[in-house]
Amino acid sequence: MTSDGTTTLTAFDQFIVKLHSRCNLACDYCYVYELRDTGWRSRPRTMPPAVRDRLVGRIAEHVRRHRLRRIRVILHGGEPLLAGPEVISGFAASVRRAAGAAGAEVHLALQTNGTLLTDAVLDALLRHGIQVGVSLDGDQETHDRHRGRPGPGSGARTGSHAQVAAALARLAAPRYRGLFGGLLCTVDPAAAPERTYDALLAHRPPAVDFLLPHGTWDTPPAGASGTEAPYGEWLRTVFDRWWSDGRPVRIRLFESIIALSPYGPYRPYGTGGSAELLGTLPAAAVVVQADGAVTWTESLNAVADGAAHTGTDIFSHSFDAVLALPGAPRHGVGSLSAECRRCPLVAVCGGGLRAHRFGQGHFDNPSVYCLDLSLLIRHIKSRVGP
Repeated sequence: MTSDGTTTLTAFDQFIVKLHSRCNLACDYCYVYELRDTGWRSRPRTMPPAVRDRLVGRIAEHVRRHRLRRIRVILHGGEPLLAGPEVISGFAASVRRAAGAAGAEVHLALQTNGTLLTDAVLDALLRHGIQVGVSLDGDQETHDRHRGRPGPGSGARTGSHAQVAAALARLAAPRYRGLFGGLLCTVDPAAAPERTYDALLAHRPPAVDFLLPHGTWDTPPAGASGTEAPYGEWLRTVFDRWWSDGRPVRIRLFESIIALSPYGPYRPYGTGGSAELLGTLPAAAVVVQADGAVTWTESLNAVADGAAHTGTDIFSHSFDAVLALPGAPRHGVGSLSAECRRCPLVAVCGGGLRAHRFGQGHFDNPSVYCLDLSLLIRHIKSRVGP
């Protein structure tokens, strides 16, 4: 950490790989296709072999240079399963072999909408030990309201819940159960929180991640008024149910708030934590697009067209060169607004996700979800603290 309270990354240990740049769904809150960035339109659908080979070499180079002992490679999209089992298997084998030879254990994961998760695909993922995260927004009504295929012309979207539920039933089978990494749910304050919680836990996930729809002060999320906290109230209700149930599943957001807060002796998962909604720790992650372009986290696509772009690619730049860019995102309390630095909760929320702090041309603002995060953090303290 520097003298001004900011944190500078020295190495990436998470590589988000866009094996396929398109998707077979049209989710209404999607941060790639429904926000401001249009860069995906000019990229190849599937990452070409030359790009995959160069990327494997760059990852091994970075591992060797920084003597990394463990890295995480996340296969993403679009919908990564559109790349097909052969591409996924070949890349997984190559990156595990190259990074392993450089000294690092490779944890492979894949985030999918679940609609293409057949037994044949699961067998391929099983052969390579690729953990699977599935996006599910709750019960059928809520999920299909947001996550579906566009109808013909201007027709209504076709829901995907039935396909996802069938895929989760396959994933729950003893043969594949070890691959199940968890569920990813985007919060909809119009959905009944306890019903959503029950719908998620019905699939017996090992973990659940809750995400907030991406938005900024210029383009606020639905329901955000600056004076109310509908997302915080929703998450508070889910927390109370989870806490009363004896924490039957890992929920990273809640665990992170507990672990990052001085709430006495209760430390269920260690003394540190992180979650995508919180801005407490630097995200040691970098995104590699299907054409080899290197970008920052794509939540920045909520800000402006090209906001996540670095102007670099894996053919002309090492990952160390990306880290050295003058425009690299800053982290830590020193990077936050004066209002955030004065807040007693800043050590827990860290100002929230960087994209959510954008407004009027700069990031020097509290999160657009400030009231929601504050409500949730204070409520958890009241339930867990001394």
